[in-house]
Amino acid sequence: MAVQCKVLICVSFLTLIKHVSPSDIQACPNTNVTLPCNVTFPPSMKGDEIEKSLFTVSWRTNGSDIASFTKAAEQVKEGFSWDTKDFINGDFSLTLLRAGLDLQGVYECTVSYNSTLLRTSNVTFSILAPPTLSIPQQWVVLETESHLKCRADGFYPPPVSFSWTRDGKEIQPPYQTEGEQSPDGYYVAVGNLTLYPSREDQNVTFGCRVSHNRSIHELDFHLNITYRPSVQLSVLPSHSQNIPLTLYCDVESFYPEEVSVSWLQNGTALPEPPATEQNPDGTYRTRRYYTLSTEQRDQGGKVECAVNQPGVVHPVSSSAYLETLDPRDEPPVLTKSAKASVALMCISLVLVFLLCFGFSWRRRDEKKKSLNVSGIILPPRVIVGQKGRVTLSIEGRMVDRVQTTWFLNDTPITDTSLTGTSKANFNCLYNPLTTIHLPYGLTLTSPVSEKGHLLPSRDELGYYKLHTHGPLHSTGSGIQQLVSSLTFIPQIAIHKGAVFKCQVSYAGKDKIVVERVSEKFTILSAPEVSEIQLAETQNDSEVISMTVKATQFHPDVITFRWFCEGGELSPVASQASSSPRPNSEGFFSAYSQCKLPRSELEKGGTKVWVSVHHIALKQPVTRETRGFIKRPNVSEIHSTSPPDKTLTLGCEITDFHPPNISVTWLRLREGEQDDREEEVIEGGELWGPIQTQPRLYRATASLKRRPTNQEKKERGGIICRVEHCSLLEPIERHWRNVDIVAPSIPPSISVCWSSEGVGVFSLLFKGGHPKVKLLWAAGGPTLSPLVSNETEEIGDDGQRELKSVCALERSTNLPSQTSKQPERRKNGHAIKTKAAVTDPDAEGIEYIDEKVDGENNNIDRDEETKSELDEDSDRDSDREEREGNSGALHINTVNLDRSPRENERARFRVCVEITHPALKLPVYRTWTEPNEEISSSA
Repeated sequence: MAVQCKVLICVSFLTLIKHVSPSDIQACPNTNVTLPCNVTFPPSMKGDEIEKSLFTVSWRTNGSDIASFTKAAEQVKEGFSWDTKDFINGDFSLTLLRAGLDLQGVYECTVSYNSTLLRTSNVTFSILAPPTLSIPQQWVVLETESHLKCRADGFYPPPVSFSWTRDGKEIQPPYQTEGEQSPDGYYVAVGNLTLYPSREDQNVTFGCRVSHNRSIHELDFHLNITYRPSVQLSVLPSHSQNIPLTLYCDVESFYPEEVSVSWLQNGTALPEPPATEQNPDGTYRTRRYYTLSTEQRDQGGKVECAVNQPGVVHPVSSSAYLETLDPRDEPPVLTKSAKASVALMCISLVLVFLLCFGFSWRRRDEKKKSLNVSGIILPPRVIVGQKGRVTLSIEGRMVDRVQTTWFLNDTPITDTSLTGTSKANFNCLYNPLTTIHLPYGLTLTSPVSEKGHLLPSRDELGYYKLHTHGPLHSTGSGIQQLVSSLTFIPQIAIHKGAVFKCQVSYAGKDKIVVERVSEKFTILSAPEVSEIQLAETQNDSEVISMTVKATQFHPDVITFRWFCEGGELSPVASQASSSPRPNSEGFFSAYSQCKLPRSELEKGGTKVWVSVHHIALKQPVTRETRGFIKRPNVSEIHSTSPPDKTLTLGCEITDFHPPNISVTWLRLREGEQDDREEEVIEGGELWGPIQTQPRLYRATASLKRRPTNQEKKERGGIICRVEHCSLLEPIERHWRNVDIVAPSIPPSISVCWSSEGVGVFSLLFKGGHPKVKLLWAAGGPTLSPLVSNETEEIGDDGQRELKSVCALERSTNLPSQTSKQPERRKNGHAIKTKAAVTDPDAEGIEYIDEKVDGENNNIDRDEETKSELDEDSDRDSDREEREGNSGALHINTVNLDRSPRENERARFRVCVEITHPALKLPVYRTWTEPNEEISSSA
């Protein structure tokens, strides 16, 4: 399709630099425009006598000077120009260079000669940008509703008007639209045309016509029409059940020639095998074959031939069951009398059919709406962390109007496979319905929010992805099949003991036609089995205990079996014998222990192994003894850099047994802990192992290398990873190749107060390495430590930014009775209340708590009577809540006692201590309450 060039359009439009009136000028973008200002000199001023230096000329717009000329100086703002030589001819015009939207406005020209005003005039300048038209290349389907779009880009000012033509005749009347403004200030609009293409439209010229500012722009194009084929699936006769079966698919009356045919068996695509012939009417036909192997033929089920074409959303298909196409039993040989009986029976059936036809016709609509819905098919194995899929099949004549809704128990499920998060700017806002925005992107979400997480589990969002396949033609009688499925990632906290439910209804109808509920499923998680840990028995050094641990498994039934070369051993202790308890995530852990004399293990003649059996394991996990075992001690990495600039890194590995040990050096690129990139570094050396005591060894790992410039820029560092049979996980030591740099520390604390006495104190640190350490405290003469929240991200300038936020409310209540303490701890206002910090101009502050109402605001507090045990329990409770809700901002409560003599409250202070390796002494920032606030609150 033709695409018009906006530059050429504007060149033609330059002849139109429109002078709508003497004081109004319009021009295309990026063109030079002259704003006229001409003066006719009075007869007393003769040309030869005019002195240019006596002129005073100025151009102004929006209250600012653009150009000025005086005897003393001449100034012209960048982007504008004029020719002062034309002043003596009375031409004081100003030229705009590369006109744009930002230069639109009213321009004022003032001309004086020898302090005598000659002229003052105004010129209004505006941009006139014509649209650029384009129509995306589209295929349309014959005699099927199709939609065409015409896009008008880069026009100004709005609006534009769209209309459509066929062979020059208007088929859709003009309609006007404002369009949408793009970031560059110009506008974009889209016109739509709905049509049902016929064979007569194949070579007809269609056009999109756009009217803008009394000018017409048109773009012509031709339709690309797809003819949907008829598809028939058949089978080549076969005289044996033990040879491959050949299918073929007749595809007739399609256009264009490009077509692909895919084969499916039981909904699964079969591997590919081709060619097409042209019919007299210009369409094409082809026959495609597919040979089923003996195994595929024995599998049976439904086979399907699906034809895909350009522009067709749902492929045309034909399907049949192999049992119908390929009957397994040989047909019986009928005698003449049997054939006569069969003929008589057929005639009788035809008569019965004709009699029943009238009765069945009335129920035709009901049959069309009848659905055959399968049960919910669960995956054979539901394994934690691995995607599983539940499926429901629906057959009927109107499945294209069917919709399905999935539930977990009674909770609706939506597609959560694509999620994103956004952080709000620093802003004190309060939304009473859903979400409270706190400084630096921290949010608190109300428990009644309709936008809350779906089925949350330990701050994680369940993964669900919905699929709909079909409708597919399952038989030649018009019955279609729709398959609705749901992919999920099992989590014990969410899915243990749960069932899936699917409700089937027609689109736009509230009535539920069918509801299916799945069976309960068992979630499997294979155990992580440690190596056998050997240790001396505490009371008898000649007896060695052998312990193996299994963790992260589900369900809780697990079996440990110990063996030696002489037979099976009996464990002396086993947590598996009693029901193990699940951890906070629902996983189970268990251990088993055996004991043998030291002499049996050290001489190396006795082999001991343990076999771990669990339902999630296809094969048991086996661990063997390796003699007496002792964990290694690994020092920190030490570095030296001699004059040749070769970097040498090393660490000591001591007190381990057996001597087999592995050391790997890795380069760690900068990134978060969970998605860091590691690259193995070659060239590491291991000195030793050397025996230091009868059963202890030591070794030294070293690495010599010359760092590249790229590595010097990276701040990830280098890791020394030590692996030994005594370790469940490798020991890692981290060395960073970076300089210690102090961050940029703000001069003061930012403060945002609510009308109810809750304030947010914040600091923003830029750059620096490593991160600063912060301690917030508040109070009067003495300070108490506070809980704060720190977030780290990359700023617009590419520097790391650390944002620290601390929220608090102050209390001046007198000491309360000890009897009220249990109530305070129960409600947990100081620790567990999720609070919103409002704008300073807002009225009041509201608390959002699932268990506590507004009465918590009046709870008395008494630091003197609060025991250290209560403080510890509150602190633990606070830690648990913050771990469970990382987005919540803790509201600290600071008690300011009044003086017993003066009955006055001390000045309130908030202080933060900043420590960093690059700072010799800590840096402090303090906010102190003004005196007038004390007097007003006293």
